[in-house]
Order: sequence, then structure tokens, then C-alpha cells
Amino acid sequence: MKVSKVLGAALIAANSNTVQADHQTRDIPRQDVRYEAHYFQQKINHFPENKLPYAHQNFTQRYYFDSSYYKPGGPVYLYISGETSGPSRFSNLQTGIIQILMEATNGLGVILENRYYGASYPFNTSTTDQLAFLTTAQTIADNSYFAQNAVFPGVEGDLTAPGTPWILYGGSLAGAQTAFSIKQYGDVLYGGIASSAPIHVVVGYPEWYNPIQKYAPQDCVNRINNIVDKFDALVKKNNKVAIEKFKALFGLEVLTDHRDFAAAIADPIGNPGTYLSNTWQELNWNSTYGSRDFFYFCGNITDIDAPKDISDVDHSMSIYTDGEPWPGLGGYANYIKQHTLPLCRSGNYNSNDCWGRQNRSAWADITNSASRSYLYTSCTEQGAYIDAPKEGPSLLSRVIDISYEQQWCTWAFPKGKYNKIPSSPDVNAYNSFGDFNFSADRLAFIDGDQDVWNGLCYHSPLAPSRRQTSDLHPELFITGAGHHWDSSGILDVQAEPQFIREAHLWEIRTVKKWLREFESWKSSKLSSGRRYARTF
Repeated sequence: MKVSKVLGAALIAANSNTVQADHQTRDIPRQDVRYEAHYFQQKINHFPENKLPYAHQNFTQRYYFDSSYYKPGGPVYLYISGETSGPSRFSNLQTGIIQILMEATNGLGVILENRYYGASYPFNTSTTDQLAFLTTAQTIADNSYFAQNAVFPGVEGDLTAPGTPWILYGGSLAGAQTAFSIKQYGDVLYGGIASSAPIHVVVGYPEWYNPIQKYAPQDCVNRINNIVDKFDALVKKNNKVAIEKFKALFGLEVLTDHRDFAAAIADPIGNPGTYLSNTWQELNWNSTYGSRDFFYFCGNITDIDAPKDISDVDHSMSIYTDGEPWPGLGGYANYIKQHTLPLCRSGNYNSNDCWGRQNRSAWADITNSASRSYLYTSCTEQGAYIDAPKEGPSLLSRVIDISYEQQWCTWAFPKGKYNKIPSSPDVNAYNSFGDFNFSADRLAFIDGDQDVWNGLCYHSPLAPSRRQTSDLHPELFITGAGHHWDSSGILDVQAEPQFIREAHLWEIRTVKKWLREFESWKSSKLSSGRRYARTF
């Protein structure tokens, strides 16, 4: 969930020049392979009984596939693209989890772009009415319909489901969509691996910061906690002079809304909405796809040998705290000015593209974009607004609560002719798929204990502790791992770090066990007399 603008843009740019599909470019190193775009006629509305328009119309949904490992009889691995474009997921076919599974089982890999992302928009704009078809139910119905009707040019035979085993994989929001798809359409889709999948959502999610509080360098964490405490105390006293002086240290006095300022200085950590930095969430065991920026940020805050002009800033606010210094403030402010502010390309820190979030007309822009699509689903079903904890230490100023993000929903999505957003996300609709008690045959859950989203996942500390694992209902909790770290690979599983290597070997074993039972499963479906139409 929530992809940083910097990382998302870099991934898209790196994969923008597509060429022929991989089965036609075997001499190209896998990490450099690009894939030809293909297009599928997808239903706009899978549920005409909802009385929405476009009951029998289609839109063009983009997909990519890799058949370089495929042999007749092999499975199809459907990578759920999630809240980004298809090309930004190419690494999963090139060297990542889908490549690993394809090679191990002679499978074919395919990336299906989610509706309302990439080039797969049903409409030319995204008004409130046009976004009515962006729901979890519609999205997972896409997966089932695609699996029953997909074609792969150049590949002989009918690879549609349920005659061929289709196994889904998704990470983060796409992991939840994988789980929901297998549970809802288990008679069509044979199995799935849900990685870092938020199967339980809440409106406000301050727990996002818990793994950072626990696992990040503690001297860095403590310094940020103390600086946040001191700033919040100034806000509570409404000390306008001190607050303006504090903002100016970061070069952000233009941000008159305290919440916008709090979000800006939390950008290297992760903040509400869409942050610009590479944060804790962007850490990865594989340096090709991860970033160490978070630790560089912490290194500046904890530098005990900082130049005098920087360390002196630690005392610049002491007059407001009875002479007590603000350790790390100089390094913090300097990092923001030197490394974070330049991420605002326009230089207008108060713009909606940077940290100024009070421009109502900017939120109401109906141009198709991933950020607008993601905001819509957050406002309607997903929630998980990142806010500050109500008690205890905090890495985010407590001026930010759920109302900060909820106001964006109100501004962005005015009531339409036949669609309106709820006053608060309808998390019950999302959680109704299974919540923490989620279970479906041939559905594997895999999570990392240092993932910022783990509080909403299968292995959440809030989830039931006694759940039976088996070959039909497997699960793995990776110690030391972050947000769907199993997605990445290096073309040599045995050379990977131990905890990732063993996770990938577990996934291979899990899938192989399922595939051994496929013919029996398929026979049971055929003997039941059920017929699967190629079109609904």
C-alpha cells in the first residue's frame, strides 16, 4: 500500500521502453527484458444488478506475459499489479517471485494491470460517478474473468481456467486482492500467495509506525520522538513565535497549516497520503529494488560529530524548553533542507504536489491518476489513514488525526448522479471478505515482522494466535523482513540471504504440492457438472 512518488516514478521510468515478449527475446539478460503490451476486453460492470450504467460495456485492460519457461501442462502465474502500472511490476517476471515459480514449475507468468491504473482506465476521466466501478468486488471479478478468457499470442493451446491451474500472487493491496480472489472464485482460480496482504482494515492506522519505533536505530527514534513531543507542546500552548521559528529551521515556514508541516518533516519516515522520500517501507534485502535512504536520514539525526553550525541548532529552541536542548534537531532540519525539499520539483512547497494539502480545487481534479484512484478506494473501503498515536511516543506530530485525510475525500469526490462516497470508509465491506479469520483452500499467507503494514496482515499482533497451518492453508512469517520482500529475486535462489532463500524455497514447495493435486481437483469440478462459460 501507499507507494512513494519517487520510487513509483523510478520504477515506471526504468520499465517504459517495452519490446517483444520474453519468449521472443531469449538472448537478452533477464533483468533487461521488457514485455510487449497486450490488451483484454474487460467488463466495466460485473454486477449489473447494482443498477449502475454500462451494464454490458467493456474497457481495455492491459497485460503482459512471459512464456520463456513454459512447457505444455504448466501452470499460469497471475501477478496482481495492484495500485500501480503494469510496467512497474516487470521485475517480478524478470528476476522476482514469478520468475522463481515459473522456472521451478515450467509455468507462464502474466501481469494484469488493475482497473483504474496504468493504461487500464474505463473512462477518460475519474469523476465520482466514473469511479463507481472501482471496488474490491469489481477488481477481483476482473481476475476471474480474465483467467477464463485470456489468450497468449504465440503460445499454443488453451491456458484458460479452470482447465489450467491459475495461481495468483500479490503483494500489499494486491496481496489482499489475491486472497479475496481465491476465496470468492476458488472454483476458477486454483491457488494464490498473498504477501503482506492487509486482510483487515481500520479507519485510522497509527500502528504504521510501530515497526519503525521497534526496529529502527533507537538513538534516532528517541531523538525524533523527543523533537515531536517538544513541537506538539508548542502547538498546545499556541506559541506562534516559537512555531514559526521551528518551521523556519526546516525551510518550511510557508506551510501555515501545522498538519501540512508535520507531514513534510515526517516525509523521510513516511507520512499520511503520498510521501516523496524513500522511507522505511522502501527498504529491501535486494539493493536493486530497495533504498537505504532511511538509514542515511537517521545517520544525520544521530551524528555526534556534526559541524558546529549544525549542532548549534540543537540549542536554538532551548529558550522555549527551560534551557533544555533539542538533540538531533540540527541534523534533522539540515537533512530536510538538503535532501527532502529538493524532491518538490516545482519548489512550491505549498502546492498539492508537495506538502500543501489545503487546495480544494487541486483535490477535485478529475484527471486519471494512480493517486486519485488510490485515494478513492481509501475513502470508500480501505481507510487505513496514517495518523499519530493517541498515546505513547510518536514519530509523527499529534496534530495529525484521521480528519486530515478524510477532508481530502470530501474535497476530491463530490456527490455524483448515482455515486457518492461515505462520510467515513466502509471498512466493514472490505473486512467482510474474511478479516483476521481469513481462510481459503490453497491460499498461502507470507508476511514480514518489520513491515509497516503488518498490523493489518495475517500475522498481525492483533490476529488470533491459534490458527492451524497445513498444505491447504500454509503460512510463513519472516523474521527481519519488510513489505513483501519475497517479491524480489536475483536469479539464484541458493545465493540469496538465508531468510529470503528459505521463504522462496517454501513458496516453491507449497506450489508444487498444490500442482500435484490439480488433476484430482479438476476432475472433481468436471464431475460436479459445473460449466464455465468463456464469457459471462
